[in-house]
Amino acid sequence: MARSEARLKALSARLTSETGRSVTPLPADLNDKGDLAKVETTLRDDQTITMLVNNAGVGSVAPLLNADVEKMDDMIALNITALTRLAYAAAPAFVARAAGVLNNLSSVLALAPERFNASYSATKAYILNFSLTLHQELSPSGVQVQVVLPGATRTAIWARAGIEVASLPASRLMEVDEMVDAALVGLDRRELVTIPSLPDIADWEAYTAARLHLGPNLSLNHAADRYKTVDSTRPSRAR
Repeated sequence: MARSEARLKALSARLTSETGRSVTPLPADLNDKGDLAKVETTLRDDQTITMLVNNAGVGSVAPLLNADVEKMDDMIALNITALTRLAYAAAPAFVARAAGVLNNLSSVLALAPERFNASYSATKAYILNFSLTLHQELSPSGVQVQVVLPGATRTAIWARAGIEVASLPASRLMEVDEMVDAALVGLDRRELVTIPSLPDIADWEAYTAARLHLGPNLSLNHAADRYKTVDSTRPSRAR
């Protein structure tokens, strides 16, 4: 599924030729409500679909004061709303069959919001949190959830965001095939969170442990002592 019908047909023909698999292209612009509804219907009704890869997305590098709010709204609609609706469409059928894979593409910027456009990194943080919760809800029913957090990857997203990919440090830019291969290894290992470029998974585990450590104190019936105000009934000290 993608917007370009010609590219989809060419890819489906190549995949069929190389693998012998039957491939059905489904052209759709997920920012178009009619096209989005068409894909949702397919996910709900086609019982042969066993995996959804929520990969559609756009980016932006403009700071808030220089950004076009309408373009930011379109980005949020694609990166968040469309992804959410497709997950909601696919999940019931997966749960009913007690099998299925829901794969959501986030970004390392979900963990490093200081490094990019505010709205873009926020959409990727949504995808991460959404996926973590979906795992809790759906895994008991046999549905596997994976969220992938790629770093900079050589795709067309850079040109659409107004950045020449050649301007990016080569040491920071991963090729698409390598990123996808790493994500598939993570899927086979049943990782909930896959960060293809992270050398040591212990770093992610430490981050998660630190976040969970906050849990017992995130909601209490009194403010922490550090926020308590000075008793206004006490006389102030003379200076």
